[in-house]
Amino acid sequence: MYLALYVVLAILAIVLLLALIAPKNYDVSRSIEVSRPKQEVFEYLKSLKKMDEWSPWAKKDPNMKKTFTGVDGEVGCVSHWVGNKEVGEGEQEIKKIVDGERIDSELRFFKPWKSTSDCYLKVDEATLNSSKVTWGFSGENKFPMSIMTLLMSMDKMVGKDFETGLASMKEILEQ
Repeated sequence: MYLALYVVLAILAIVLLLALIAPKNYDVSRSIEVSRPKQEVFEYLKSLKKMDEWSPWAKKDPNMKKTFTGVDGEVGCVSHWVGNKEVGEGEQEIKKIVDGERIDSELRFFKPWKSTSDCYLKVDEATLNSSKVTWGFSGENKFPMSIMTLLMSMDKMVGKDFETGLASMKEILEQ
């Protein structure tokens, strides 16, 4: 009887310790240079509908069902998707636009698990006719998912997808 109690207490202590040392936040970003003027790149990127042309997740589920509300490319526009197991269900809402520089959005995932993240696309002038695009997202690691981040890095989970998406976007814009 006491042995079982000690085992349960030890497991609880380990879980609490892991929760204390687990990362509380994540921040993932990738950048790429595009041989197009800054404003042209920015105008393309602020469209949630055009995002489907280069998004790695749109390629993972070509049959994904998408709906849009609001005016595309403006604050308040929402893209909602329902897809396969790889892309799940969620929505992206444009929350803020700094014209010619940055688009801030909120990602709300519903399936396979609920979470909310902030994401952004930032465009900087690299040279007169080229731009540096940075795509990133950040959020909180909530318990119990925070413990899982000790075993798997958010950067490793989505960083490659960001690189793939940015490369696809670059290819489209440079055609």
